[in-house]
Amino acid sequence: MENVAQRFLRYIAIDTQSADGVEQIPSTKKQFTLARLLVEEMQAMGIADARVDAHGYVYGSIPATAEGLPALGFIAHMDTSPDAPGCGVRPRIVRNYPGGDIPLNAETTIAEHLFPALNNYIGNDIIVTDGTTLLGADDKAGIAEILTLAETLLAHPEQKRGRICFAFTPDEEVGCGADLFDVPGFGADFAYTVDGGAAGELEYENFNAASAKLTFYGVGIHPGSAKGRMRNALHMAQEFDAMLPSAERPEHTEGYEGFFHLTGLSGDVTQATAQYIIRDHDAGKFEAKKALMLAATAFLCEKYGPGTVVLALKDSYYNMKEKILPHFHLIETAKAAIEKAGILPEIVPVRGGTDGARLSYMGLPCPNLGTGGHNFHGVLEFISIQSMEKVVEILRAIVQLTYA
Repeated sequence: MENVAQRFLRYIAIDTQSADGVEQIPSTKKQFTLARLLVEEMQAMGIADARVDAHGYVYGSIPATAEGLPALGFIAHMDTSPDAPGCGVRPRIVRNYPGGDIPLNAETTIAEHLFPALNNYIGNDIIVTDGTTLLGADDKAGIAEILTLAETLLAHPEQKRGRICFAFTPDEEVGCGADLFDVPGFGADFAYTVDGGAAGELEYENFNAASAKLTFYGVGIHPGSAKGRMRNALHMAQEFDAMLPSAERPEHTEGYEGFFHLTGLSGDVTQATAQYIIRDHDAGKFEAKKALMLAATAFLCEKYGPGTVVLALKDSYYNMKEKILPHFHLIETAKAAIEKAGILPEIVPVRGGTDGARLSYMGLPCPNLGTGGHNFHGVLEFISIQSMEKVVEILRAIVQLTYA
């Protein structure tokens, strides 16, 4: 039986980086390489119904060993982030990590003072990159942990359990992982995504999210004769931004605090475009943030003329807490499983979104579990082998406790 670290190292050798702004799913055809490999592995270990659909979603299940029990699912994503290079990953294992900084190459170091979480892994075997690519623990660690669980379950058919369902999705990193997820075909009554940080993390709250695109229409006049006539679209964009509270920006917020985040600004005197994302855990505050954007738009249109500013505001996803609370047994089971693995559960609000949030609103209650990884989406990413092994323990305990 292959161990979780061996699986993980095989998976990260495959480039599965997704791409922003692509209409099709998967956004990159190379994600099919890992999808097909996973289907072959699942079938080889005895998951007879393992399959990949036309959009790169992988599904499979282990039959129940007892009747009348609910079906439990586990989900991870195959793609890696477009934020850092993902091709040609060259991992290195720091055996028996002694503490201190971890140099990756002559220019790049995981500095202990910047990443104090390293102190939690003294004595562990830590997998790092060579400092030129991301590692891929987000979320190939989750895949490796889930399939290690699957192989263990298949080796023990005597254990009482319901149907165990598995899914591996494309394009999570570009916000499309749940778009074409086949909830009925997946077959689970409830599930866990395995796509978080440190082992022992448990998340069932995430941001409510919206995106905003503003277009400012100016009037270009030669600057030598512009008095009273020019309307500078760039200055209007600055004026709009100044009407948003500067204390509610990502660099000034944490925990449950929401924000307005200006992600793009371009243009010239005659036309400018500003793009924002809006986030808040609290539904009322989320609506208030959107209302402020509408009010600022209306103010500028009144000041400079109708149609001067056009706002396109679109909700992206919502806080899964509303959908998880009626199924709080999922949280209690996960907490007990984490404790059984000898870890203190850490329930944290997600300052972002997960496929689990969208799936929860699609009828599949789906909190999120940690994989053991850190520093996702960049070249400083790392994961402890012992943490991955602990996550497998946690997943096994979730199965046992669900059917106890």
